[in-house]
Amino acid sequence: MKTALWIAIGLFVLAQLYVRLAPTEPERWHVDPFAARDPGAKGAKRVLPVPLEPEEVLMRIAAIAETEPRTRHVAGSVEEGRLTYRTRTAFWGFPDFTTVAARTDESGARVAFLARARFGKSDLGVNARRVTAWIEAAGF
Repeated sequence: MKTALWIAIGLFVLAQLYVRLAPTEPERWHVDPFAARDPGAKGAKRVLPVPLEPEEVLMRIAAIAETEPRTRHVAGSVEEGRLTYRTRTAFWGFPDFTTVAARTDESGARVAFLARARFGKSDLGVNARRVTAWIEAAGF
């Protein structure tokens, strides 16, 4: 019985280490949210019109994202027109990736958010809530 408990604890620790230490591959996550497919239960995708220039949109989002707990910049820049952030869950440390892009086309300025979980089949709505919170905080 004790052996089974120690094996279970060991497996838990190994899984936790993998989740925390697995390398982030920016090229895998820093994709165009306008062109990407909706991640379904693993995340959220939102595209909406904005009354600002793309640079201003991204500067606002960057200011919000950089104050979020457990969130760090992974790739992109305002000049590039796209930013990607990794946010870890508080308890388990699961990484979620949020990419934001802004552009102007014939229909005006638009911003696109693509938030998705790296592990699992569902994010339990965490990414959609983050995207909504960032949109509200930015005043879009």
